[in-house]
Amino acid sequence: MEELLSTSSLLEDNLQSSSATVSNSTSQGSSEAPSTTSTFSTTSDRKSDEEDTSQDEEDSGSSDQPIMKENMVKIIHPRYHNRFAEILKRASEHEAVFAVDLKEVDSTTHSYDLVSKLNLPNNGRVWDGRGLPKTGLLMTVLGVVFVKGNCAAEEDIWKFLNMMRVYAGRKHFIYGEPRKLITKDFVTMKYLEYRQVANSDPPRYEFLWGPRAHAETSKMKVLEFLAKVNDTVPSAFSSQYEEALQDEEERFLRCKGELP
Repeated sequence: MEELLSTSSLLEDNLQSSSATVSNSTSQGSSEAPSTTSTFSTTSDRKSDEEDTSQDEEDSGSSDQPIMKENMVKIIHPRYHNRFAEILKRASEHEAVFAVDLKEVDSTTHSYDLVSKLNLPNNGRVWDGRGLPKTGLLMTVLGVVFVKGNCAAEEDIWKFLNMMRVYAGRKHFIYGEPRKLITKDFVTMKYLEYRQVANSDPPRYEFLWGPRAHAETSKMKVLEFLAKVNDTVPSAFSSQYEEALQDEEERFLRCKGELP
């Protein structure tokens, strides 16, 4: 987690900078895009999807259950067992990266659960009652799309995720296979729109916010997430902050019926 935080501190500089050419290895991992948003282009990709889904279901069978203190203590070196409260407090302070809260759900049994910071279905999980919340990755991608002018090239998405140690084709301990999650699951759930860039040859792809992202979160919430991860304030992203304020005003007027 500390490594992730140290790399995420680069967020503002890298998102605000102009797009750069991604290294060959990264390009190969991110540019081999599927011909559609719902299927992969090769047999090995489809097999990987099936294996990832199967593995997620196996791994997540009990991951939606409360997390017991006794189980958390098992992954801490015995030398530091007496410092559990301090370790838990420090971990809780860094939950912004994953957009979840660690909450005690039963003080008698000392059990905890991860709760999505956003009003997302399934508490930020892709499957109801299965797996760990994917809210942090979704918010990160939505943030990159927003900062890149509400439409981000796929290579820009992976360029930033690579800095967070998240790589296409490499299974992540929370997100599973991130390319499948981003280009298939989030698209199917309508949180992201994934489309081919017009007249691109060879084909290139880009991301936009999907209809559920517009309905269930806002530009200001995403900007607040980016600011918290970067240990700054939303207004530090000056141009995006103005756009987010305008979006909040339009949402307010729409709720009052003054805008269609």
